[in-house]
Parts: sequence; structure tokens; C-alpha cells
Amino acid sequence: MNLKYYCVIILTFAFLISCSKSDSAADSLTNGTNTSANNETSTSGDSSTSTGDTSTETDSSDSTDTTETYEDIAEEGVPEVFNKIYAASRIYLDGNFVVIQVDGAPDHKSPYYSSNSDMYEAYNGTNTDFELNPNSIGTFDFEYKVPLNPQEASNKSATPLGAMGVAINGVSFFNQYAGPNNQALTNEINSFDQYGGHPAPDNVYHYHVEPTYLTTTKGHDSLLGFLLDGFPVYGPEENNANVTNSDLDEYHGHSHETADYPDGIYHYHVTDADPYINGNGYFGTPGTVTQ
Repeated sequence: MNLKYYCVIILTFAFLISCSKSDSAADSLTNGTNTSANNETSTSGDSSTSTGDTSTETDSSDSTDTTETYEDIAEEGVPEVFNKIYAASRIYLDGNFVVIQVDGAPDHKSPYYSSNSDMYEAYNGTNTDFELNPNSIGTFDFEYKVPLNPQEASNKSATPLGAMGVAINGVSFFNQYAGPNNQALTNEINSFDQYGGHPAPDNVYHYHVEPTYLTTTKGHDSLLGFLLDGFPVYGPEENNANVTNSDLDEYHGHSHETADYPDGIYHYHVTDADPYINGNGYFGTPGTVTQ
């Protein structure tokens, strides 16, 4: 009995030692696996952090580019599209109107700037009959007041001589006439500088025709500005095709969606033939302009 008793004790003791070693090995294996997993997680985390930083920098760069292109000028409540008027000093709401403040001077060079100005550039366009008019480029305190939610007017009104709208670079849009009694632009065209503009006797620089500086730098299908009735003016191309007068109504526009107005809107187009920007008056009810 004693011998059996001692044998049982010895076998039990041996079994306990074996279990202890197995548990220790298992713990060691488990801890090793966790350490390895932690190292991979850490490495992966560092990689993820690095990737995140790069992504953030890229996003930041993209955001900066957008900000540089369209600075956040428009104040609270003003539709974002008005930020494209990059020359504005202020854009804000006044009741049901958007007020746009600009100085009216072009941001491109011209022979109509003083020869002492950094903005002066001799005429280098293609019109061999170009002739400088006696006027020069002035700066003003223009304030355009256009409807916030433009609608078709029940009674259409003619565009005036003088500013009928504003381009995104702050320059005034004029209609297709050179003077009273619907004088044609035939001779006046020869005084347009290389970017399609010239100053009036009161030194207000303006465009009667396509502002080629803007269509070249922003795109031939891009937003170029707004007329006083609040409807936008677009370039001479649409859906990769030239827009012609026959594509447009008597006011020189039509209605459908645009990149800026995905739900659709009436809009004007500049074309290469008379009436160039606007036809027989405003499609909507015009606001006001002061200088």
C-alpha cells in the first residue's frame, strides 16, 4: 500500500510539473504573438498616420487652389456662384438684391492704361485697323444691385447705353450700340484693345463683345458675369460646340442647366456676331448700377 501510495504521489507531481511548463510555453507564445501584432499595428499606424498627413496636405493644397481661384468674397446669404466675381471688393445682400462692389478697372494689360503703368501694353492684337481712342482707364466706386432670385419679366425693358452688367473681373458690360439711336459698333470696334474692351469718354472701361482675356484664362464655356437682371452670362461655347445667334432667343439667351446652376436657369451667351452679349433687352427685371 505504501509503495502504491508513493507512486501515485510521484506521478501526480510529475503531471503538475508538465502542466506548468505547457502553460508557461503557451503564455510565452501568446505574448510573442501579441507583441508581433502590436508591432505591426504600430507600424501600420505610423504608415496610416503618414498617409493621413500626406492626404491632408494634398487636400489642403487642393483647398488652397480653390481659394486662390475663387476667394470667399460673398457674405452670408449670397449664393456661392457670386464668389466667381473675383474682382469684387464686397458682395452682400440688401433685401432681395445682391450688391456687388467693384472699381471697374480691368485686371489685364491694355494700351489704354498710362504708359507709365505696369498695366500698360501696346496694342498687339490682330485688327490691322486698330486706332486708339482718346480716352483712358479710370477707377470708380461701382455698385451693381441685381435680383437675388431673377425671374422672367412680364414687360421686357431695353438695355441702356452704359453699364448693363458686370464681368467677373469687375469690368462693365455694355450693349451692342455705340451711341444714341442704336448706332452700330462698326467703327467703334476698331478701338477695341487686344482683349475686346475700351474706355468711354468718362473713362469707364467696358466690353461690348467677348472679353477674350476671360474666355482665354477661365474657359470659353465659363461664367463671365451677370447682367443687371441677375441672369448669368456665359462664354461662346457650350457642350464643346460654338454657340451661334440661332441657338439663342431674341434676348440672346436660353434656359437649361449649367455647371453653376444644375437645376437650370436662363442665361445669356456671348457670340461672335451682333448683338454679341445681349439682344432686344433684359430677359428679367433689371436692378440698378451706380458709380
